Amino acid sequence: VQLQASGGGLVQPGGSLRLSCVASGFTLDRPAVGWFRQAPGKELEAVSCLSTNNDITHYPDFVKGRFTISTDKAKNTIYLQMNDLKPEDTAIYYCATELGLSSSYALCHRRPRTWGQGTLVTVSS
Repeated sequence: VQLQASGGGLVQPGGSLRLSCVASGFTLDRPAVGWFRQAPGKELEAVSCLSTNNDITHYPDFVKGRFTISTDKAKNTIYLQMNDLKPEDTAIYYCATELGLSSSYALCHRRPRTWGQGTLVTVSS
């Protein structure tokens, strides 16, 4: 089971970015998947989670209306569309999953067992 994240970069405040995460070793039709981030000097936090068996999503309040998690099952890829980015969104972003866990809410409220490598998002003018 592997996750490979990409798509980070430098973006101006108010801009948009889409992160991608290619999954291998499992298919996106049962486990919950999610995106987490860690800013310098801060704790790891969940930003978006999705139940792949029923498309139920979970977002913390600080990204609601700005971030959208989705999947392309044909490509076995998880996406995070980020709009209206703010400097405080600057962080390393990780995709994650836990096989056997299907609840998006549960995934966002625990430390998943399987992680992709991080991709850096910098929001700055």
